[in-house]
Amino acid sequence: MLNQLGGVDVLFHALADPTRRGIVERLGHGPASVSELAAPLAMSLPAVVQHLTVLERSGLVSTQKVGRVRTCRLELTRLATVQDWIAARQSGWERSLDRLGDYLAAHPDNPTEETPS
Repeated sequence: MLNQLGGVDVLFHALADPTRRGIVERLGHGPASVSELAAPLAMSLPAVVQHLTVLERSGLVSTQKVGRVRTCRLELTRLATVQDWIAARQSGWERSLDRLGDYLAAHPDNPTEETPS
């Protein structure tokens, strides 16, 4: 099933790191150069590039080099894949809770409740 969703495991791996999530959050506001993304981070530029490589391989980020500047953009369709995966799980959980609610409503004298002695 993970392969059907375009490698959701790769996406979750990419989003598992707080630095990469921060980069994704920043790119949610618009494209940015690698230098702009690196500026607020307490790490070397090569370390930031490694994080960007993981994000790019997952398809969450695309980059374009013009001259000496590499600009990064968020790929919203890949985020939609994560959202779809979560929504499918949530739908299943909600159905289970609805069935539990229906059962409890149909059986108001639940034997697991404690009765006063």
